[in-house]
Amino acid sequence: MKKFKKYFSLASILGLVFFLSACSNKPITSHSTGLWDGVIVLNFSRAIIWLSKFFGNNYGMGIIIFTIIVRIIILPLMIYQTRSMKKTQEIQPELKKLQKKYSSKDTETMQKLRTEQQKLYAEAGVNPVAGCLPLIVQLPILWALYQGIWRTDILKSGHFLWLQLGHKDPYFIMPILAALFTFISSWLATKSQPEQNGMTKSMTYGMPLIIFFMALNIPAAISIYWVVTNLFQAGQTLVLQNPWKIQKEREEKQLAEKQRKHAVQKAIRKAKRSRRK
Repeated sequence: MKKFKKYFSLASILGLVFFLSACSNKPITSHSTGLWDGVIVLNFSRAIIWLSKFFGNNYGMGIIIFTIIVRIIILPLMIYQTRSMKKTQEIQPELKKLQKKYSSKDTETMQKLRTEQQKLYAEAGVNPVAGCLPLIVQLPILWALYQGIWRTDILKSGHFLWLQLGHKDPYFIMPILAALFTFISSWLATKSQPEQNGMTKSMTYGMPLIIFFMALNIPAAISIYWVVTNLFQAGQTLVLQNPWKIQKEREEKQLAEKQRKHAVQKAIRKAKRSRRK
Protein backbone atom coordinates (compact mmCIF):
# COMPACT_ATOMS: atom_id res chain seq x y z
CA MET A 1 0.00 0.00 0.00
CA LYS A 2 2.87 2.37 0.76
CA LYS A 3 4.34 1.63 -2.65
CA PHE A 4 1.01 2.46 -4.27
CA LYS A 5 0.84 5.79 -2.43
CA LYS A 6 4.39 6.60 -3.50
CA TYR A 7 3.62 6.03 -7.16
CA PHE A 8 0.31 7.89 -6.91
CA SER A 9 1.99 10.90 -5.32
CA LEU A 10 4.68 10.94 -8.00
CA ALA A 11 2.08 10.75 -10.76
CA SER A 12 0.05 13.55 -9.18
CA ILE A 13 3.11 15.82 -8.93
CA LEU A 14 4.10 15.17 -12.55
CA GLY A 15 0.56 15.79 -13.73
CA LEU A 16 0.39 19.05 -11.80
CA VAL A 17 3.74 20.22 -13.18
CA PHE A 18 2.69 19.59 -16.77
CA PHE A 19 -0.70 21.18 -16.22
CA LEU A 20 0.72 24.35 -14.74
CA SER A 21 3.42 24.59 -17.41
CA ALA A 22 0.78 24.40 -20.14
CA CYS A 23 -1.56 27.10 -18.90
CA SER A 24 -0.37 29.91 -21.21
CA ASN A 25 -2.68 30.98 -24.05
CA LYS A 26 -0.20 33.24 -25.87
CA PRO A 27 0.24 32.52 -29.61
CA ILE A 28 3.13 30.20 -30.47
CA THR A 29 5.81 31.84 -32.67
CA SER A 30 9.49 31.35 -33.46
CA HIS A 31 10.18 33.72 -30.55
CA SER A 32 8.45 31.50 -27.99
CA THR A 33 10.77 30.46 -25.18
CA GLY A 34 10.91 27.85 -22.45
CA LEU A 35 10.84 24.06 -22.56
CA TRP A 36 7.08 23.83 -23.02
CA ASP A 37 6.36 26.74 -25.40
CA GLY A 38 9.71 27.11 -27.17
CA VAL A 39 10.55 23.43 -27.64
CA ILE A 40 7.57 21.10 -27.31
CA VAL A 41 4.51 23.09 -28.45
CA LEU A 42 6.45 25.08 -31.08
CA ASN A 43 7.81 21.91 -32.72
CA PHE A 44 4.39 20.28 -32.67
CA SER A 45 3.05 23.37 -34.44
CA ARG A 46 5.90 23.33 -36.99
CA ALA A 47 5.35 19.63 -37.69
CA ILE A 48 1.65 20.20 -38.48
CA ILE A 49 2.49 23.09 -40.80
CA TRP A 50 5.18 20.98 -42.54
CA LEU A 51 2.76 18.10 -43.09
CA SER A 52 0.18 20.53 -44.47
CA LYS A 53 2.54 21.41 -47.34
CA PHE A 54 2.11 17.88 -48.76
CA PHE A 55 -1.59 18.68 -49.19
CA GLY A 56 -1.26 22.13 -50.74
CA ASN A 57 -1.03 23.94 -47.38
CA ASN A 58 -4.28 22.31 -46.28
CA TYR A 59 -3.94 22.77 -42.53
CA GLY A 60 -6.96 20.59 -41.82
CA MET A 61 -5.20 17.62 -43.41
CA GLY A 62 -2.00 18.54 -41.55
CA ILE A 63 -3.88 18.38 -38.25
CA ILE A 64 -5.43 15.01 -39.17
CA ILE A 65 -2.14 13.38 -40.25
CA PHE A 66 -0.15 14.68 -37.28
CA THR A 67 -2.85 13.58 -34.83
CA ILE A 68 -2.75 10.07 -36.30
CA ILE A 69 1.07 10.00 -36.12
CA VAL A 70 1.00 11.00 -32.44
CA ARG A 71 -1.62 8.34 -31.66
CA ILE A 72 0.52 5.71 -33.39
CA ILE A 73 3.62 6.77 -31.42
CA ILE A 74 1.84 6.41 -28.07
CA LEU A 75 0.11 3.18 -29.15
CA PRO A 76 2.55 0.92 -27.22
CA LEU A 77 1.60 2.77 -24.02
CA MET A 78 -2.08 2.28 -24.80
CA ILE A 79 -1.56 -1.44 -25.44
CA TYR A 80 0.20 -1.78 -22.09
CA GLN A 81 -2.57 0.15 -20.36
CA THR A 82 -5.29 -1.92 -22.05
CA ARG A 83 -3.72 -5.22 -21.01
CA SER A 84 -3.34 -4.00 -17.45
CA MET A 85 -6.97 -2.85 -17.32
CA LYS A 86 -8.16 -6.17 -18.75
CA LYS A 87 -6.38 -8.10 -16.00
CA THR A 88 -7.84 -5.78 -13.38
CA GLN A 89 -11.35 -6.22 -14.77
CA GLU A 90 -11.08 -10.00 -14.67
CA ILE A 91 -10.42 -10.07 -10.93
CA GLN A 92 -13.22 -7.62 -10.02
CA PRO A 93 -15.60 -10.43 -8.90
CA GLU A 94 -12.89 -11.80 -6.55
CA LEU A 95 -12.20 -8.30 -5.21
CA LYS A 96 -15.91 -7.82 -4.45
CA LYS A 97 -15.98 -11.13 -2.59
CA LEU A 98 -13.07 -9.97 -0.45
CA GLN A 99 -14.75 -6.63 0.23
CA LYS A 100 -17.92 -8.44 1.28
CA LYS A 101 -15.96 -10.88 3.46
CA TYR A 102 -13.99 -8.11 5.18
CA SER A 103 -16.75 -5.50 5.29
CA SER A 104 -16.09 -4.26 8.82
CA LYS A 105 -14.40 -0.88 9.15
CA ASP A 106 -12.18 -1.66 12.12
CA THR A 107 -8.42 -1.37 11.65
CA GLU A 108 -7.68 -5.09 11.90
CA THR A 109 -10.30 -6.09 9.30
CA MET A 110 -9.23 -3.36 6.88
CA GLN A 111 -5.62 -4.49 7.20
CA LYS A 112 -6.68 -8.06 6.40
CA LEU A 113 -8.59 -6.77 3.36
CA ARG A 114 -5.52 -4.91 2.07
CA THR A 115 -3.34 -7.97 2.60
CA GLU A 116 -5.76 -10.24 0.75
CA GLN A 117 -6.12 -7.73 -2.07
CA GLN A 118 -2.35 -7.49 -2.50
CA LYS A 119 -2.17 -11.28 -2.53
CA LEU A 120 -4.86 -11.44 -5.23
CA TYR A 121 -3.08 -8.78 -7.30
CA ALA A 122 0.19 -10.72 -7.07
CA GLU A 123 -1.43 -14.01 -8.07
CA ALA A 124 -3.15 -12.39 -11.07
CA GLY A 125 -0.01 -10.47 -12.09
CA VAL A 126 -1.76 -7.11 -11.65
CA ASN A 127 -0.08 -3.87 -10.62
CA PRO A 128 -2.80 -1.44 -9.44
CA VAL A 129 -0.73 1.52 -10.60
CA ALA A 130 0.28 0.12 -14.00
CA GLY A 131 -2.91 1.28 -15.70
CA CYS A 132 -2.39 4.89 -14.55
CA LEU A 133 1.25 5.47 -15.46
CA PRO A 134 0.80 5.28 -19.28
CA LEU A 135 -1.99 7.83 -18.95
CA ILE A 136 0.31 10.20 -17.03
CA VAL A 137 2.95 9.84 -19.76
CA GLN A 138 0.62 10.43 -22.70
CA LEU A 139 -1.34 13.37 -21.28
CA PRO A 140 1.45 15.97 -21.84
CA ILE A 141 1.85 14.72 -25.44
CA LEU A 142 -1.85 15.04 -26.22
CA TRP A 143 -2.02 18.40 -24.44
CA ALA A 144 0.96 19.69 -26.45
CA LEU A 145 -0.79 18.64 -29.65
CA TYR A 146 -3.94 20.42 -28.54
CA GLN A 147 -2.00 23.60 -27.67
CA GLY A 148 0.03 23.42 -30.88
CA ILE A 149 -3.24 23.78 -32.79
CA TRP A 150 -4.99 26.17 -30.44
CA ARG A 151 -2.11 28.63 -30.09
CA THR A 152 -0.87 28.77 -33.71
CA ASP A 153 -2.67 31.52 -35.63
CA ILE A 154 -1.92 30.12 -39.09
CA LEU A 155 -3.51 26.78 -38.21
CA LYS A 156 -6.74 28.57 -37.37
CA SER A 157 -6.77 30.85 -40.42
CA GLY A 158 -7.21 28.21 -43.12
CA HIS A 159 -10.19 26.29 -44.48
CA PHE A 160 -11.00 22.58 -44.56
CA LEU A 161 -14.09 21.18 -46.28
CA TRP A 162 -16.93 23.46 -45.10
CA LEU A 163 -14.97 24.63 -42.07
CA GLN A 164 -13.12 27.85 -41.33
CA LEU A 165 -10.54 26.49 -38.89
CA GLY A 166 -10.54 29.49 -36.58
CA HIS A 167 -14.32 29.54 -36.20
CA LYS A 168 -16.98 27.20 -34.86
CA ASP A 169 -18.55 24.56 -37.09
CA PRO A 170 -21.69 26.30 -38.43
CA TYR A 171 -23.51 23.00 -38.99
CA PHE A 172 -22.48 21.30 -35.69
CA ILE A 173 -21.27 18.24 -37.63
CA MET A 174 -17.85 18.07 -35.93
CA PRO A 175 -19.27 18.34 -32.38
CA ILE A 176 -21.74 15.54 -33.20
CA LEU A 177 -18.98 13.33 -34.64
CA ALA A 178 -16.67 14.01 -31.68
CA ALA A 179 -19.44 13.03 -29.24
CA LEU A 180 -20.43 9.99 -31.31
CA PHE A 181 -16.90 8.56 -31.49
CA THR A 182 -16.35 9.28 -27.79
CA PHE A 183 -19.50 7.27 -27.00
CA ILE A 184 -18.51 4.38 -29.30
CA SER A 185 -15.05 4.17 -27.72
CA SER A 186 -16.44 4.25 -24.17
CA TRP A 187 -19.22 1.78 -25.00
CA LEU A 188 -16.80 -0.70 -26.55
CA ALA A 189 -14.47 -0.46 -23.54
CA THR A 190 -17.24 -0.96 -20.96
CA LYS A 191 -18.97 -3.75 -22.91
CA SER A 192 -15.92 -5.97 -22.37
CA GLN A 193 -16.08 -5.57 -18.59
CA PRO A 194 -17.47 -8.53 -16.60
CA GLU A 195 -19.46 -6.13 -14.42
CA GLN A 196 -20.60 -2.52 -14.76
CA ASN A 197 -21.54 -0.05 -12.06
CA GLY A 198 -23.46 3.21 -12.03
CA MET A 199 -20.31 5.32 -12.34
CA THR A 200 -19.20 3.44 -15.47
CA LYS A 201 -22.58 3.92 -17.14
CA SER A 202 -22.64 7.60 -16.19
CA MET A 203 -19.23 8.14 -17.80
CA THR A 204 -20.25 6.20 -20.93
CA TYR A 205 -23.23 8.46 -21.57
CA GLY A 206 -22.09 11.62 -19.79
CA MET A 207 -18.65 12.15 -21.38
CA PRO A 208 -19.98 12.32 -24.99
CA LEU A 209 -22.42 15.03 -23.91
CA ILE A 210 -19.61 17.00 -22.28
CA ILE A 211 -17.49 16.68 -25.43
CA PHE A 212 -20.43 17.76 -27.59
CA PHE A 213 -21.22 20.94 -25.65
CA MET A 214 -17.53 21.86 -25.38
CA ALA A 215 -17.03 21.34 -29.13
CA LEU A 216 -19.91 23.71 -29.88
CA ASN A 217 -17.86 26.67 -28.67
CA ILE A 218 -14.31 25.96 -29.87
CA PRO A 219 -12.60 26.60 -33.23
CA ALA A 220 -13.10 23.94 -35.89
CA ALA A 221 -9.35 23.21 -35.83
CA ILE A 222 -9.74 21.78 -32.32
CA SER A 223 -12.94 19.97 -33.29
CA ILE A 224 -11.04 18.18 -36.07
CA TYR A 225 -8.42 17.09 -33.56
CA TRP A 226 -11.11 15.76 -31.21
CA VAL A 227 -12.91 13.89 -33.99
CA VAL A 228 -9.74 12.25 -35.27
CA THR A 229 -8.34 11.30 -31.87
CA ASN A 230 -11.72 9.88 -30.70
CA LEU A 231 -12.17 7.98 -33.97
CA PHE A 232 -8.67 6.54 -33.58
CA GLN A 233 -9.46 5.67 -29.96
CA ALA A 234 -12.65 3.88 -31.03
CA GLY A 235 -10.77 1.84 -33.64
CA GLN A 236 -7.97 1.12 -31.17
CA THR A 237 -10.48 -0.08 -28.57
CA LEU A 238 -12.20 -2.32 -31.11
CA VAL A 239 -8.88 -3.95 -32.05
CA LEU A 240 -7.27 -4.18 -28.59
CA GLN A 241 -10.40 -4.64 -26.48
CA ASN A 242 -12.82 -6.34 -28.84
CA PRO A 243 -15.72 -6.93 -26.43
CA TRP A 244 -17.21 -9.82 -28.36
CA LYS A 245 -13.87 -11.62 -28.45
CA ILE A 246 -13.25 -10.95 -24.76
CA GLN A 247 -16.74 -12.14 -23.80
CA LYS A 248 -16.28 -15.32 -25.85
CA GLU A 249 -12.93 -16.03 -24.18
CA ARG A 250 -14.48 -15.37 -20.75
CA GLU A 251 -17.39 -17.72 -21.47
CA GLU A 252 -15.04 -20.43 -22.73
CA LYS A 253 -12.92 -20.05 -19.60
CA GLN A 254 -15.99 -20.30 -17.36
CA LEU A 255 -17.23 -23.36 -19.26
CA ALA A 256 -13.81 -25.03 -18.97
CA GLU A 257 -13.77 -24.33 -15.21
CA LYS A 258 -17.31 -25.71 -14.87
CA GLN A 259 -16.35 -28.86 -16.77
CA ARG A 260 -13.24 -29.27 -14.62
CA LYS A 261 -15.26 -29.05 -11.41
CA HIS A 262 -17.80 -31.50 -12.82
CA ALA A 263 -15.00 -33.92 -13.71
CA VAL A 264 -13.52 -33.61 -10.21
CA GLN A 265 -16.91 -34.27 -8.58
CA LYS A 266 -17.49 -37.23 -10.88
CA ALA A 267 -14.08 -38.67 -9.98
CA ILE A 268 -14.84 -38.24 -6.26
CA ARG A 269 -18.19 -40.04 -6.59
CA LYS A 270 -16.55 -42.83 -8.56
CA ALA A 271 -13.83 -43.18 -5.91
CA LYS A 272 -16.44 -43.40 -3.14
CA ARG A 273 -18.34 -46.13 -4.99
CA SER A 274 -15.12 -48.08 -5.46
CA ARG A 275 -14.42 -47.94 -1.72
CA ARG A 276 -17.88 -49.31 -0.89
CA LYS A 277 -17.26 -52.32 -3.09
